[in-house]
Amino acid sequence: MNKSTRKEHWEQIYATKQPAEVSWTQANPETSLRFIHSFNLPVQASIIDVGCGESQLVDILLEEGYENITLLDISEIALQRTKERLGDKSSKINWIASDISEFKPENTFDLWHDRATFHFLTSPGQVKRYLDIARTHIKKTGFMTVGTFSENGPKKCSGLDIRQYSEQSLETQLSNGFEKIKCITEDHLTPFNTLQNFLFCSFKRSSISKIVN
Repeated sequence: MNKSTRKEHWEQIYATKQPAEVSWTQANPETSLRFIHSFNLPVQASIIDVGCGESQLVDILLEEGYENITLLDISEIALQRTKERLGDKSSKINWIASDISEFKPENTFDLWHDRATFHFLTSPGQVKRYLDIARTHIKKTGFMTVGTFSENGPKKCSGLDIRQYSEQSLETQLSNGFEKIKCITEDHLTPFNTLQNFLFCSFKRSSISKIVN
């Protein structure tokens, strides 16, 4: 699937479905919050939520006083819905509509958060572009948290193939520039009362130790 087709796919999803009609919706993003809180970041920390969709995470981060939040998604419709939900608070957010593989950040980040975007990158080229961007734009003292489908999770999502990960395979992918802190697996209960097994891992930025082809 090329870039324009990917964008059309996700715009169609968000144009035709409400949050209760998509599997990834969470009433409370508690796992993401636990990881974020573990980093003990100041409220001035620069945080990006990659592939945010209509996640409620930003609402809670704003309530907790975080002041420098960027939301990125390929779907302009998803971002617009989130803006409408946040109302006046939306002016506090940096909004970016972009395919992650084309993202050209103007800033660096203390925290890169990704729940359920990385596993949609199924080719080595897509993964490399993603990690090149992350390595370049996460601060040397920064952190990354990634949530993907585990080896016991679905093989497709939203009609698209995904790439499953084990703790070892995810650590290997990020070994050039990131050091694993912690990984957990957990079942996500979808709005349809089905279970999806996720792998969540946190990493800290580290030196680039080798060239990845």
